[in-house]
Parts: sequence; structure tokens; C-alpha cells
Amino acid sequence: MKLLSVNVSLPRPVDYQGRTVETGIFKSPVSGRVPVRRLNLDGDGQADLTGHGGVNRAVYAYPYEHYGHWAVELGQDDFSYGQFGENLTVEGLTEETVNIGDVIRIGTARLEVSQPRPPCFKLGLRMGQPTFPKAFLASGRVGFYLRVLEEGEFGAGDDIFREALGVGRMTVREISHLLHFDKGNREAAARAAELPALSQPWRESFAGLAGKPSTTSGL
Repeated sequence: MKLLSVNVSLPRPVDYQGRTVETGIFKSPVSGRVPVRRLNLDGDGQADLTGHGGVNRAVYAYPYEHYGHWAVELGQDDFSYGQFGENLTVEGLTEETVNIGDVIRIGTARLEVSQPRPPCFKLGLRMGQPTFPKAFLASGRVGFYLRVLEEGEFGAGDDIFREALGVGRMTVREISHLLHFDKGNREAAARAAELPALSQPWRESFAGLAGKPSTTSGL
């Protein structure tokens, strides 16, 4: 498992359907060692802290394995690292193999998988296709957010080590599909609501689907 690229961007104004929106989705690769802070990477930022950023969404990772799929699907061959707004372009970590709560180490930083990514309209803006977020979500190729357990630094080319498997062993793909496309599965929703590492809003959503109170841990 390897970190292929570290990508950052500060928010900037972009024209969108006759109005101006602030977005940090236009990530670009950076070289050298990049400091990893509790809320983001050095040189990175989020414009809308309601839908992005915060402790549970400090770092966003996307599997390089999906680049080929989208190149064929969209008929494009000009993708570059950070294409999907990810901070980390990774190899060997996909939604089917990564569990909520998995702990990984890259360089001197330790991170924990906290939730799948629910795409917003800004991904469509980045890709030049307003309907892309819908296809992105339906594909299951959504990537995953990480919270920072230990600050440190890492850089492109670093190996990625999985130090612990998440409690409950529910994968990123399973959780994303369950919330968006399998809402009637109350048994699985009940299991998801109990995942200690899953971001609190997601646990609350699953608790509602399961018809039970959610647990809280401040995540």
C-alpha cells in the first residue's frame, strides 16, 4: 500500500451557474514532506465547514485504482493527481478493503478511517459535469475521510501501514451503500449505528433508520 501523491488547495472563488462559490476542491500535488495537523494538511483548506473539514473529515483519500474506471467512463485522458478533490491519492486501499475505524500510519502520522465521502455539487464543478456526483455515488467509488490520531508528516512515495482493523469490520463501501441505497436494512443500520469510529452524524442517521437511539462518543 502506497501514498502516490499529496494534494492541497486553499479555497478560491469559482464561477458556477451565474454565481460565485468558494471551493477548495481544485487540489494540486505538492512535493516534499507535508505536515499533518489535526484539522487538515499544511497548505490545505475547506470553504464550507458544514459539509467538509473538521476533526472527522480532516483528510480525504481516494484510490488511484478508480482513475482508470473514470477515464473510460468519462472519455477523458487528462486526469492528474487530486482530480477528485482528494488530499491523498492512494494505492492498495479501496472501499471494499478498508473498514470504518481502520487505523493507518503514513510517515509519522497516524490516521483513522471515519466515513465515506458523500459528494456535493462542487465535485461536478471540478469535473465539468454537473451530474457527475450522482454517478460517483452510485458507483461506490467514493473514497474515504480520515481523522488525525497523531500529527506528523508524510510525502508522496511513502508506504502505508494498516496498524489496526476497525471494530465491527464494516467496509467503507458497505456503509456508503447502506446509507444511500439500502435504507430498509434495519439490521445492518443497527450495526452501523454502533460503530465507535463512524462520524457522529452518520451514526445518528443509521440509528434513525434502525429505529433506535444512537450512541455518542463526541466523534
